Amino acid sequence: MRRGKRELGKEPKTISYGETEKKKKIIIATGIIIITMIILFIIAMIANNYIILDNNTTTNLIINNTNVTSNLKNEIIQEDGVIYLSEDDIANFFDKHIYLEEENQKIITTYDKKIAEVSLDEDVININGADKNISAHAVERDGTVYIPISEMTEVYDIEIDNIENTNIITMDSLDRGQNKAVVTSTVSVKSSTNFIARTVDRIEKGETVIVISSDGGYSKIRTENGKIGYIKTNKLANEYVVREDMPEEKQIEGKINMTWDYYSEVGSAPDRSGTTIDGVNVVSPAFFYIDENGIFRENIGASGEAYIDWAHGNGYKVWPMVSNAPAANESLEITSEIMNSYENRKQLIEQIVEACVTYDLDGINIDFENMKQEDKDVYSRFIIELTPRLNEMGMVVSVDVTAPDGGETWSMCFDRNVIGDVADYIIFMAYDQNGLSSTKAGTTAGYNWIALNLVKFLQTEEIDSDKLILGIPFYTRLWTEDSNGEVVRNPTVNMEDIEEVLPDNVQKTWDDELKQYYVEYQDGSYTRKMWIEDVESLKAKVSLVNENNLAGVASWQYGMETEDVWPMLKEELEQ
Repeated sequence: MRRGKRELGKEPKTISYGETEKKKKIIIATGIIIITMIILFIIAMIANNYIILDNNTTTNLIINNTNVTSNLKNEIIQEDGVIYLSEDDIANFFDKHIYLEEENQKIITTYDKKIAEVSLDEDVININGADKNISAHAVERDGTVYIPISEMTEVYDIEIDNIENTNIITMDSLDRGQNKAVVTSTVSVKSSTNFIARTVDRIEKGETVIVISSDGGYSKIRTENGKIGYIKTNKLANEYVVREDMPEEKQIEGKINMTWDYYSEVGSAPDRSGTTIDGVNVVSPAFFYIDENGIFRENIGASGEAYIDWAHGNGYKVWPMVSNAPAANESLEITSEIMNSYENRKQLIEQIVEACVTYDLDGINIDFENMKQEDKDVYSRFIIELTPRLNEMGMVVSVDVTAPDGGETWSMCFDRNVIGDVADYIIFMAYDQNGLSSTKAGTTAGYNWIALNLVKFLQTEEIDSDKLILGIPFYTRLWTEDSNGEVVRNPTVNMEDIEEVLPDNVQKTWDDELKQYYVEYQDGSYTRKMWIEDVESLKAKVSLVNENNLAGVASWQYGMETEDVWPMLKEELEQ
């Protein structure tokens, strides 16, 4: 046999035993991976179609399509068909201001337009002043108070469904929208939209589900069993609206332009017939007060009724003032006595409600000043308990507060966060930065001081900007200092009288931090000082309303201003 020629420079190729084994291992490993993937795919398909939902071993609570079970502070109690939630859980989910009134051993709870008293020993609930028989009362277990929430659907405006076969309780707010749809084929409900997802429920063709949301070809639903999960949107048909969202209706659209129309307890309501106030949409006359004996008084009469007719005839809402005892030394004790008793607060609230109905009012302005610091919480309770009663009738509650930087009875007596949370509006009385009792001359309302305190209201006190009204002054003070620089007088000067009070040709200097003019001059041995309030200083203050998206302004007080103020306020607030 003739051998072929070997190629020049090349050796014959040989494969070692090790390389052969290595290739075999690669082939085997690849095969294992492929088989594993096939098995996983099969498992996934089985899981997606056949793995059964979980079974609840404890009661699950669904509130407005959210499972809040993990947030429960105490167990849910069910006895004789009544569902109980603990006081702590009611506070967490419905009413953070709920509390046990020691005076009468009743739970006091408020929600939106309802205030309710729930007894610990009687099957009676009082809702907005009216008693109603119920099937169960509040109970105490191991130091925890439980509320029969299934008996209080009217208070919290909810509907409750106890789904016993899945051990789920659902609670839905009736002011929230709800849509339902029909399932077009039998389908598994998944815990997520992922390829591999746990099955939480199975629904048959023709069943109705609540549609929570739809996105990306999937819909989040709640089944008749109370289970929440996902199915493909194309599996739903005939979606319909069960109820629509009920947005909060505001009494006034746009910015509030309110003015206080004050007159004393011994005076009569002013005759405003034939006059209009351009741009104003709320007036607050001094109709109500608490006298030196702690008795609620009204100062309306025929002149007050004519005032209401005038206001309504011009399209103005009427939110009269309710002030506490007129004398400072009396108001501390009188107000304290009323605020520290639930029954006294309740009586005052009933009187306010009755007066508002009698005179066809649109709201109320609570102007309590000079109170004890230790009464801060009970004063908040008064606002908490008053607001739902008036809101039920479509009336507004506004509350006046001072800057959060003063003394115990002037500033520290208000819990601005709670008041701002509960009342429809909280009014920052942004004046008397340097007031009647000040021993040092200074501005009544400096722009920089107001701006700083607005930061405190909005950020520290966490007041919603659309609930905060800025109070502005239509007055200033003429400060008189003796030769030692001591303040001897500081009378109020109305804006309209400033030019008459100041000497002719007095030099005015603009202070850009305070955003107002300042004057200083000698009068014999005395030095006179004034920080002027005029249309320019007020315009600077009102600019803070728009910059901070506040609810509007309230001016103290009507009749002190100059005529150019009203067109300026109207223009600024309509921006």
